Amino acid sequence: MDVKKVLLASPRGFCAGVARAVKAVEDTLAIFGAPVYVKHEIVHNKHVVALLEEKGAKTVENLPEIPDGAVVVFSAHGSPPEHYIEARRRGMRLIDATCPLVTKVHLEVQRFFKEGYEIVYIGHRGHIEGIGVRAEGGERHIPLVETIEDVAALDIGNPEKVVYLTQTTLSVDETAEVIVALKKKYPQIVAPPLADICFATTNRQSAVKELAQASDLVFILGSKTSSNSTRLMETARAIGTKAYLIDDVSDIQEEWLLDVATVGVSAGASAPEHVVEDVVAHFVDHGAIVEDFAVLPENMRFAEPIELMHLRQNSV
Repeated sequence: MDVKKVLLASPRGFCAGVARAVKAVEDTLAIFGAPVYVKHEIVHNKHVVALLEEKGAKTVENLPEIPDGAVVVFSAHGSPPEHYIEARRRGMRLIDATCPLVTKVHLEVQRFFKEGYEIVYIGHRGHIEGIGVRAEGGERHIPLVETIEDVAALDIGNPEKVVYLTQTTLSVDETAEVIVALKKKYPQIVAPPLADICFATTNRQSAVKELAQASDLVFILGSKTSSNSTRLMETARAIGTKAYLIDDVSDIQEEWLLDVATVGVSAGASAPEHVVEDVVAHFVDHGAIVEDFAVLPENMRFAEPIELMHLRQNSV
């Protein structure tokens, strides 16, 4: 192995929304005991999900899999309105761990429809976050665009009032291209008051851009199902640097490291720090030195889900 140096990016790993969601499951287990059902993976990382399952959390994809009256946590990615209705109708004890920045986009859909706007949603097809957001439209269709080709094929007439909203975990650069295409086709289109791509996604992509320029190869810790982790790998590759998305140190292939002196390491917003530490330890054991590669400070914190807050207040 030729690796002499490891650059450890900052910010990396858990964002405020992920930390809040994971703690919400842990706190719910502490209050109610096992089992606690989690609708969809609480965050898109296999290590996090497995650890919570060891503690008594049961991940399911559909509400019919959950018994009436059970305790259920809704994942950080957000849920369609009808899921809340069903959970309450069936007497479930619901803890909503949706990231507040995803909730913001749900509320924007409601607001802009009330104000008479047509809505175009920029996101990845099939992603759970977009499914929940677009369901806020009810019978009103919210078209999804992923590429500039999708924009060209978009057929919504020429509405006087139109707004675009976005998934929170997109590539900043690729989304900017789609927005340019939308503005060219619909000059009257407006943006949400605050950008929908979340601060953590933006910060980690900014850090990885600089990390990739200083590295011969970049490893992004994260699961393949994680949108924001995949975008980090793509961000590094767009700089022209070899980059791989890995779940943990066991995924590293020695042939990737041929003629590599400096390895950059970062992690998606749903990747736990211990998988980063294992990768760093692997290279240290082979003689590499580690340097912190701090690009931006990040100190955001979110309040716990309101349902847990009320439980604590009522127990006092």
